[in-house]
Amino acid sequence: DCGRKANSTAVWRDVHGACIAEREFRLAQICALHLIVHAEELEPMIRLYEASGHVDELCTLLENGLGLERAHMGMFTELAVLYCKYRPTQIMDHLKLYWSRVNIPKVIRACEAAHLWPELVFLYVHYDEFDNAAQTIIAHSADAWEHASFKDIIVKASNVELYYKALRFYLNEQPLLLSDLLAVMMPRIDHTRVVSMFVKSDNIPLIKPYLVSAQATNNKAVNEAFNDLLIEEEDFVGLRNSIDNHDNFDAIGLAQRLEKHELLEFRRIAAHLYNQAKRWRQSLTLSKKDKLYKDAMTTARVSGSVEIAEDLLRYFVESGNAACFSACLFTCYDIVRSDVVMELAWRHGLANEAMPYFINLVREYQVKVDHLVEEVGELKVK
Repeated sequence: DCGRKANSTAVWRDVHGACIAEREFRLAQICALHLIVHAEELEPMIRLYEASGHVDELCTLLENGLGLERAHMGMFTELAVLYCKYRPTQIMDHLKLYWSRVNIPKVIRACEAAHLWPELVFLYVHYDEFDNAAQTIIAHSADAWEHASFKDIIVKASNVELYYKALRFYLNEQPLLLSDLLAVMMPRIDHTRVVSMFVKSDNIPLIKPYLVSAQATNNKAVNEAFNDLLIEEEDFVGLRNSIDNHDNFDAIGLAQRLEKHELLEFRRIAAHLYNQAKRWRQSLTLSKKDKLYKDAMTTARVSGSVEIAEDLLRYFVESGNAACFSACLFTCYDIVRSDVVMELAWRHGLANEAMPYFINLVREYQVKVDHLVEEVGELKVK
């Protein structure tokens, strides 16, 4: 009552000290509530309670003081520090409620000293220190890691090197979530460097979904890594689609590898690659070796070379393949020379097989002659 009448900080301090000495904590709290609203009185009071071993009473005092009209940042901060030291289970709830009213750097130091890693990450995030938050999670993953929050944090980090550190961390500890992490990091990472990292560790299959998405950039390293993976999986359909839609890769090197592959479909892709590179004879050699005569005829027609088409005709004649000789005449009709066809048919008894070609040829010439006769007649009339 005397303290209330005096309404003096010095009096409240003396009365408070006497109440603590007599262990009258209820009365001490009444006095202390008049003192803690003054920032300069807060730290000496905390030291007094800690030195006396009355930590629970101190926490109760500060908790009650948070509702005061004159409550200031120091009170919220010191209570957070006390929770870090003595009641670590309560610190997170306190921070979620009052993070905007605490001195974050001071509480960060307290959390770090107490090894409260989830709380430390929480503070770093609300202090916009995303790099430190990510590093803390990586360094103390057993306590601080949570996939969804880590994804949100890592994309806000300013140090790009942290992305690759995060990838190594996930490779070691959470390999099945790598693709999900890469999906959110894709706009800012160097695809060539990422592919190189996983090629060296022989873990390319883990990032297949990422490679599929990254192919949209038509990056050479991504294309080659994805093509190698498809070869390993023996997915020739996927490989053909990849080659046709993304052309930034070493086509000749891939063709040379595939021409020795044990599966026929991959050797067909090698011939297709040689076609794209306009290496017609190498493509034909592969197709003839595997008896893929339709592919060989298509190659000859696409090449537009009279010499290549006629060489293929001679090959069919020499191998005694009359049906393919006839089919080749149809496929390469616009390329081969009629006199060469006539000679080959006459010398090797293939008149019947060549007859459809000659019928079409005669019809074509007849149309041309009729057209010329018509034009000459019009000129005579004029």
